[in-house]
Amino acid sequence: MKQRSLGSTSRSVSAIGLGTWQLGADWGDVDEDQALAVLDASAEAGVTLFDTADVYGDGRSESIIGRFLAARPGHGVTVATKMGRRAAQEPENYTPENFRVWTDRSRTNLGVDSLDLVQLHCPPTAVIEADATYDALDGLVADGAVAAYGVSVETAAQALAAIARPNVTNIQIIVNPFRLKPLDEVLPAAQAAGVAIFARVPLASGLLSGRYTERTTFAADDHRSYNRNGEAFDRGETFSGVDFETGLAAARRLAAALPDEVSLPVATLAWIASRPGVTSVIPGARTPEQARANADAGRLLDEETDLSGFSRAVHEVYDDLLRADIHPHW
Repeated sequence: MKQRSLGSTSRSVSAIGLGTWQLGADWGDVDEDQALAVLDASAEAGVTLFDTADVYGDGRSESIIGRFLAARPGHGVTVATKMGRRAAQEPENYTPENFRVWTDRSRTNLGVDSLDLVQLHCPPTAVIEADATYDALDGLVADGAVAAYGVSVETAAQALAAIARPNVTNIQIIVNPFRLKPLDEVLPAAQAAGVAIFARVPLASGLLSGRYTERTTFAADDHRSYNRNGEAFDRGETFSGVDFETGLAAARRLAAALPDEVSLPVATLAWIASRPGVTSVIPGARTPEQARANADAGRLLDEETDLSGFSRAVHEVYDDLLRADIHPHW
């Protein structure tokens, strides 16, 4: 598994990481043994980046990761957590006092004295643009509560505003074949500034897994049921903001551009990870088998598999089916 520098820190992280929203049981039920098996399969496959958040299962995801890593001294895994959604996402709630409370809680959940990396969890634009935000984050670093900080964002404009801040380690943003706008400006700007990029929602909430059909349904407590139109949070977090039926048609066209021996999800993860400026891709996994399949995308990178045909298909499908609806919004 390729390891890449985490911004200006001394750490390196795997080109294919692991997103752990699903381990908080926010994608339907995942029991603890199953969650631990996913973490184990990922670590065994060379994954050295686990991305979580304090609100995933109200801390359940962090706590499971903490217990998993505590049993493995010298594990070499970087844990990136997120904060800011334990209160209403209003600028007045992003205070040094709340930052301290939130990071203290995450340190307890993870069982560590200092967080490897904390990211603001898609805060309002006003927070991303405020000097006070970064003063407070710098204070956490100075106190040793966190080793580094970054910002998870919804839009390319927010990403560019955060990249301009000198102590930002990483930006987390949706990048996948259904969300190409970050390739225009965000990835080049991050590369120039030495800021790491974590590509989240890489499989568009499963649409790019190639497993879904018009008959696929999701549990009522799964965000793919309750947030299709942005009822609970930003619409772009579910299926990357793409209409489900349109996404199915796009996924079929992309799959048809691949040789039989390469699956759509593996090709997608490898393609994202091979974009200049992307540090790590953070797909989720509900089973050890999914975790190993995700990590297998690292093999395509190691083998320097030619993805140029797939890349052409990505841009053609985006222009034909998605650009008009997706590009202006995020």
